Amino acid sequence: MDITHIIIDDANPAHRELSIYRTGEINRIRLSDKTYSVYARFKVTAHNHTALFHYGIVESLDVLPFISETGHGLDSWDEAFLHHSQLGKMLALLKEGEKSIDPKRTEKALLGWHDTPAAAYWRKIDPKEFLSFLDELKTFVSETIKGGYDLEFIL
Repeated sequence: MDITHIIIDDANPAHRELSIYRTGEINRIRLSDKTYSVYARFKVTAHNHTALFHYGIVESLDVLPFISETGHGLDSWDEAFLHHSQLGKMLALLKEGEKSIDPKRTEKALLGWHDTPAAAYWRKIDPKEFLSFLDELKTFVSETIKGGYDLEFIL
């Protein structure tokens, strides 16, 4: 059986409509607020969303006590919250995770497939772009710590 290999292109509107095309955001909030308020947003592009899972960053962060409706911790398709008391540990895990990323090695991640017609959907991951994203995320988390905020993850 011949399988068509499709590389996801963020500039292609048809690709952005696929269910496997995932973006997200991380919001700076206060769990103690009486009403829901977002104090800052950190956008997660589709490229970086895939890379977070591909490089095992999400899996490594899942050792932290995330609060989520499903009880699955930090996961795609779920909203999860992390108390500010855990953000220092999150920073340490991000720093540890980035050590395993080779900035010279572009990777490909399988996002999904279907049998009829036979097609596999892939995303190329630029490690330098993702490492830059991790640096920005670490800065966002550090600023969140200083302000005594919590984080909300919508992945």
